[in-house]
Order: sequence, then structure tokens, then C-alpha cells
Amino acid sequence: MSPSVRRRPLAAALLASATCLGLLTGCGGSSGTGSSDGKDGKAASAADGSFPVSLTNAWGRTEVKEKPVRVATVSDGDTSIALALGLVPVITPDVEDGDPVAEYKQRAIEKLGEKKLKTYDNTDGTDYEAIAAEEPDVILGVNTWEMDTDYAKLTPIAPVVTFADKKDANTLTWQERLKTAAKALGLSEKAEEVIAANERTVKEAAAAHPEFRGKTYTYSVVHPEQITYMSFADQDPGVFEQLGLVKHPRSKNYTADKDSVSLENLDELEADVLLMTYPFGDEGLLSASELESNKLFRSLDVVKNNHFAVVPSENTLASAIAYPDALSAPWVVENLTPILAKAVAGK
Repeated sequence: MSPSVRRRPLAAALLASATCLGLLTGCGGSSGTGSSDGKDGKAASAADGSFPVSLTNAWGRTEVKEKPVRVATVSDGDTSIALALGLVPVITPDVEDGDPVAEYKQRAIEKLGEKKLKTYDNTDGTDYEAIAAEEPDVILGVNTWEMDTDYAKLTPIAPVVTFADKKDANTLTWQERLKTAAKALGLSEKAEEVIAANERTVKEAAAAHPEFRGKTYTYSVVHPEQITYMSFADQDPGVFEQLGLVKHPRSKNYTADKDSVSLENLDELEADVLLMTYPFGDEGLLSASELESNKLFRSLDVVKNNHFAVVPSENTLASAIAYPDALSAPWVVENLTPILAKAVAGK
């Protein structure tokens, strides 16, 4: 949001995203990352990767004396950062927990010459002993919400790179998180290349689909206790709007704290394009078949005219939209664009 604390199990990720203000840009805010100055008082250049590097964080300062080689991560979002920067972490949390690795993540792993990552069981949280055993040069924790306990236990192992203020856990964009990690890794130029490549991907997709421009959209998720109006007015512009869509004027009636749509008011979902996600299946408030057979839902113009589409959760697209990062962004555009194209066309 960015924070992803990504990637948590999909259902948990989408549940949390109901209250995450920056859903579509990775809980994106404008908070800056920490300063970067060397021990000797000279500024450590983000461009040339000079060391030592000193980064301010919410618990003090992180000192990275030499360019790190062995990198450990404490969240899937941090793993994505390492992979996007061309580094294979020496150990990562097992966020898949038996499920297949997300397609975009597996692509990156194989591109770096590996088949799978070494992981630790994170069922009970961060495994400090497993991380210590890998003797990392640095530990990435810029994409997690669990640093209060972790920081004190990880710092004896290796320098911990994390956010500059605790509120940043919920406000930093994936771009800001990437840049913070890149400073500590001496890879700031690479980070800028990654960001630029992602921007090109979105711009090229938008240019290829001028029919998206100006179409209103509603994005909604069926959670266990409510249908959630995700595209509320104060929601930061995300991939939908980067591709040319705009929020429906009705979105001003919804906020992060007021985002429930009742079955009696399903007409609130009306727009040029309606997108739904069902991450909880039959454990949601109602199943896809139950909602889509609802008389009021079927009476919506957007449904009758076939401008309605489902954003799948099974292939992790829904969670990648909710918690974007440097690794998933191009894959999201690649997979979401054809869904939008069909919905806009009414096919």
C-alpha cells in the first residue's frame, strides 16, 4: 500500500486492503524516506553507491559500511524489492505456505538463475535464528508492518533497512520503498531504471487503449461481512486510473471508514465499468453466483450492457492490485488490461 506487506495470504491481503487508504498505489502517500549521509559527514550518493551509508529509521539509524552482497528479507514485499533490483535473497519468509509462487515472482527468480528461494516458516512470525544462520550483510524490512518487535531482534544479526517513521509503514509508495532499499544496497541507479520501466509499461498500455480514457469505474470487493466500495474518492490514483479510467462521481460518498455497500443499494456500484473481486469465495458475504443472480444487481445498466468483469483472485491478480510492488506492477498491467478492454467493449 505500498505497503504490501505483500504478499500475505490473498484473503488476508484483500481484507486488510478494505481499510488501507492507498490500495491501488501500495498504500501510497507522500511521506519521504530517511536521509542518507555517511559517518564522516559526507553525503552518500544515491547514484554512485558510495559507502558507508547511514539511513535514518523510526528506531534510530542504520549504518551500512560496505556494499551488501547477502540480503535477507522479512516480507514478500521486501523479497520483491530484492528481486527487482537483481538480487536473490539468501532467505525469505515462506509467504506462499504451500500455494504456487506468483507468476511474476517465479519469472524473476528464474531470470536470476534460480528455481526457488530459500525460505523460513513465518507462521509464528519472523524466524530470527534462520535469518542469523544465513549470515546476511543486510536485512530488508521496508515493506512490512511488523517491525516494532523485529527491529530489536534483527539488528544484532545485521543492519536493518526500514522506514524512517512508523507511520510510513502505511503511507510509503512502492517507489519510495524501493528507493530506500536501493540506497542501502548501492543500487539507486537500478531502482530508477525499474521505476522508469514500470512507467513505460503503463503508458504504453494506456496509449494502446484510448477507449479507456474518461470511462468511469467502480471497483468492489466482496469481503466476509460486507461488499466494499474500494474506489472511493480519496483513494490514491492507482493502476486503473493510470490506464485512463476515472472514479465515478458517486465515489465521493465513500471513504476508507465508510465503504460498505448494502444489498439494498447495489445500484451504488453503477458506472461505465464495474469490476468485482471475490477473494473469499463461499466464505464471503455472498458468493459470485449469489451476487450475480441478484435481481437488483442484474438490473444495473453496467451489468445488462456487459460492462461488468471479475478481477480474479486465484492467480494473485487481485492481491497484486491491492499491494503493488516493483516486481508485480508490469505483470498487473499485462493481466488487467485485457480484462478492462473486454469490459469497456461490453464483450
